[in-house]
Amino acid sequence: MPLVRTPPRRVRWLRSAVLVAASAGLVAAALPAPAPLGIGDPLFPHLGNPGYDVRAYDIDLTYPGVNTEPLTAVTRIDALATDDLQRLNLDFTHGSVSAVTVDDLPAAYTTSGEDLIVTPAVPIDAGEPIQITVTHTSDPRGPVDTGGWVRTGDGLAMANQADAAHRVFPSNDHPADKAYFTFRITAPRELTAVANGLPAGRTTQGATSTWTYRTHHPMATELAQVSIGRSTVVHRSGPHGLPVRDVVRTTDRELMEPWLRRTPGHLEWMERKVGPYPFETYGVLIADAETGFELETQTLSLFERRLFTDPRYPEWYVDSIMVHELAHQWFGDSVSPRTWSDLWLNEGHASWYEALYAEETAGKSLELRMKAAYAASDGWRADGGPPAAPEPPSPTHKISLFRPVVYDGSALVLYALRQEIGTEAFQRLERRWVADHRDGTATTANFIALASEIAGRDLTAFLRAWLYEAKTPAMPGHPDWRSRPVEEAKTAPKPG
Repeated sequence: MPLVRTPPRRVRWLRSAVLVAASAGLVAAALPAPAPLGIGDPLFPHLGNPGYDVRAYDIDLTYPGVNTEPLTAVTRIDALATDDLQRLNLDFTHGSVSAVTVDDLPAAYTTSGEDLIVTPAVPIDAGEPIQITVTHTSDPRGPVDTGGWVRTGDGLAMANQADAAHRVFPSNDHPADKAYFTFRITAPRELTAVANGLPAGRTTQGATSTWTYRTHHPMATELAQVSIGRSTVVHRSGPHGLPVRDVVRTTDRELMEPWLRRTPGHLEWMERKVGPYPFETYGVLIADAETGFELETQTLSLFERRLFTDPRYPEWYVDSIMVHELAHQWFGDSVSPRTWSDLWLNEGHASWYEALYAEETAGKSLELRMKAAYAASDGWRADGGPPAAPEPPSPTHKISLFRPVVYDGSALVLYALRQEIGTEAFQRLERRWVADHRDGTATTANFIALASEIAGRDLTAFLRAWLYEAKTPAMPGHPDWRSRPVEEAKTAPKPG
C-alpha cells in the first residue's frame, strides 16, 4: 500500500521558512549542473537513480479515446531517502511535465537526457519519507520497438521491458527497486481498462469511467501493464480458488476461449514443479498488435493476437509459450534480477519450463532440444556474450538484449546443472530459489550459493564456467556433444 505520512511540525516549519527565505533571495543553491544519473547497471548505466527507495506508485491516467494523442497523467511516488539529497533524479522521457511537488511544496525541475531532475524546496535528509507528485503527459506515439505504450487495434497496452517504463510514467526504472502500484485509469465509458493486480473499484461520471487496480505484491517498473480497449474480461478460477482473469477483444471472446481455458491447467502444472503461485491473480492479455514478442507483465501476461490465430504455429508450441510467460511470474517477476546482467535467471528458467512442458505434454524431447542448443552455444556466446555476462543491447534497439543465449543458451546451463547434481537436488533448488527470494531481487551469485548449499559441495567453478566462459564447457553425461563452429550459429528470435 502507499506510504502514508505527515511531516513532523519541525520539518513543516523549516520548509516554510526556507520558502520565505528563497522568495526573498536569501538562499542560493550551489549544485552541479543537472545530469542523468544511474545505479551502475552494467547494461543500462543511466537506468535507475541513487539516493532513495521507492515504496509505492500511485498513477492516474486519463485516456482521450484515441491512441494517437497523449494521455494526461499524475504520478505520485512514495519513497524513503537513503542518502541526504539536495536534488533527486527520476527516469522519464516521451512526455511533458507541467508541475512537480515534493511533500506538497512546489519543486523546481528540469530534464537532462532521459532524466527528470527535481530540486525540492529544502534538502531531504537520509531516512526521511518523501512524496513526489508529477503532473505530466504520457505519449503513446512512437515505434513499437522503443517500448512503453503499444498501440493496439482498439486502444493501448504496455510493453516496458527492459528500460521503457519511464516512457510512460516518471519512475525509478530499474528492477532492483520494486514497489507497490495503484492505477486509476479514466477512459470513455464504452471502453474497458485493466491493470496489474486486483480491481479496487469503478466509478462512472458522465461519458467516462474510472477503473482502479492495486497490486498486492511489489513489482518492478518494467512489469507494469495497463490495457485500454473494447475488451471483455473473462473470469474463472485457478488452483486453490485463485482468481484468473483474461482480457481479449470483445469480438474475439469465443475465438480465444479454447486457449484461455488452458490457463488453470498451466498453473497447476507449474505449482507441481516449483510451488505455490506467488501473486494475487493471473491472466492472459491478448492484444491486437504486432510486437514481435510476448511479455510476462506481472499478473497479466501480454500476448500478440497472431500467436493464437496464425496456423503456422502448432498447438503444442503455442501451449508451451503460454507456460513460458507463466513461468516468469515466479522467475523474473516474483524473483526479479538485481541487475540486467542477471537476465539469464529470468529467461533461462522460463525457457526451461517451456521445454519441460512441451516434453511432458507433447512428447517434444528436452534432451534433443538441449543437444541442439549445445551445438549452437559457442556461436550464441560469440554473438551476444555468455549467459550471465551478455553484451549491451544496441542503443537504438534495446530489445536486441533478448538474444538466443539468454533463452535456450541459459536453459542449457540449467540442464547441465541438473546433470551434475541430479534431478531430486535440482528440483529442491528450484523450489528453494523462488521461496527464499519471493517478492525480492536476486543475483547470479545468490543462485550459485544456493545451488552449492543444496548440492552439499561448492559449485562455484562449475557454474561460473557455464555462465561466464566464452566457450561452452563439456556437458556432464554427454561427452559426445559438440558445439558447431561459431560461423554456423543461428540467431532466431525467441519469445519474451
